[in-house]
Amino acid sequence: MQQLVQRMGLLLLTFFFAGCSLIKPWVKPYERENLADPIMAFESHPASTKYMNHVYEAREAARGAEGSSGGGCGCN
Repeated sequence: MQQLVQRMGLLLLTFFFAGCSLIKPWVKPYERENLADPIMAFESHPASTKYMNHVYEAREAARGAEGSSGGGCGCN
């Protein structure tokens, strides 16, 4: 009985690993250029967004929430 369970476990494990090797990427290499398009960015102007984020952190004394270092007075 135990030998049957071991064989079934081995067979199940073989099917599991065979199924994992069949995973294909969702994005094809020739489709990646569409994801690199600037229109896909979260911000339209990354430099101005970074500056406004800095101003907000200095004004609200909310340093650290965005991962930056420094005091709440705006002086780095």
